[in-house]
Amino acid sequence: MTIRVLLADDQALLRSAFRVLVDSEPDMEVVGEASDGAEAVRLTKEQHADVVLMDIRMPGTDGLAATRLISADPGLADVRVVILTTFEVDDYVVQSLRAGASGFLGKGSEPEELLNAIRIAAGGQALLSPAATTGLIARFLATDDPADADRDPARGERLDSLTVREREVLVQVAGGHSNDEIAERLEVSPLTVKTHVNRAMAKLGARDRAQLVVTAYESGLVRPRVE
Repeated sequence: MTIRVLLADDQALLRSAFRVLVDSEPDMEVVGEASDGAEAVRLTKEQHADVVLMDIRMPGTDGLAATRLISADPGLADVRVVILTTFEVDDYVVQSLRAGASGFLGKGSEPEELLNAIRIAAGGQALLSPAATTGLIARFLATDDPADADRDPARGERLDSLTVREREVLVQVAGGHSNDEIAERLEVSPLTVKTHVNRAMAKLGARDRAQLVVTAYESGLVRPRVE
C-alpha cells in the first residue's frame, strides 16, 4: 500500500526537497503541495492524502488552524497530520497535538527520520522526535492556564469508563513506551496491549496514541516529571 503524502509549507524550496525525498521511496508518493493552511485542507480532501506534513507557521490559515479543520472533518478521520517546526520547544506544538496532530518533527531532522515519521503516522502511532519527549509535553500542559479553552473537562470523566488494565496501559503509553515495551512491563502479549490501546482510544475519542498522551496528562492520570 502506497502512503499518499501532502506537503504543506510556505517555502517552495523546502517543499521541493521534501518531494524528492518522499518520491524516492517505493512505499510513498507526494500527491500535492500547499503553501498555506487553507490550501492544505482543500488538497487533503481532493487528493485523499494519508499523511500531511504541515508547517506550523504559514501566512493566512496557519498549520494549527488547518490541523484543527482536518481533525474536525469526519470525512478526514483517517488522515494523520505531522507538524514540521523549526522550534521543537514551542507552545504551538502542544496546541497542535490537542488540535489533532499525530506528532511533530524538527525541520532539521535527518532524512531517514522524516521518512520514518511518515510511516509511523500512517500506522496510527504517536510521533515525538527525540528532542520532544513526553516530559516536555507534560511541562507545557502543566503550566497552561487551567481555564484554557482547549481543555476538555469531560476527558477526566471519560477515564471512568476505562478498566484498570486500560488505565495501566494508558499510563505506559503516556510514558512514550511502545506496545512491545508495555507488554514486557505488564507481562502480557503485544496483541493484548494493542487491544487495550484500541479500546482506550475508542472510549476516550482519541484519533491516535498522541491524543492518548495528551488526554493522560490533561486528565491528571499522569503527572509531569520533575527535572
